[in-house]
Amino acid sequence: MFKTYAILVVAILAEIIAANALKSSNQFTRVWPTVLSLSCYCVSLFLLTLVLKKMSLGITYAIWSGMGIVFVAIIGVLWHKEALDMPAVLGMLLIIAGVMVINLFSKVVGS
Repeated sequence: MFKTYAILVVAILAEIIAANALKSSNQFTRVWPTVLSLSCYCVSLFLLTLVLKKMSLGITYAIWSGMGIVFVAIIGVLWHKEALDMPAVLGMLLIIAGVMVINLFSKVVGS
């Protein structure tokens, strides 16, 4: 199961890079951020297919998208100088809590 989580982490990292490159692509008008974004999305989705051999779709997607949301938002604040208000921060804390509950207590994660 460790290998499955390692692949999922790399898929999440690729998705985070892709989302940030997408922002930098300026609606696909800048070539290299566009290429990086599309490449990383392809890598991320391919890795998700590997994870889906061992984990259910719902659990995999909840972890992938939830962690992606949180880290993309953090990088948005730090790199792109975007702002988060308190409801956004609270929502992201709830996402993190949800991912933790799934991983700590769900019986289907290790199946």
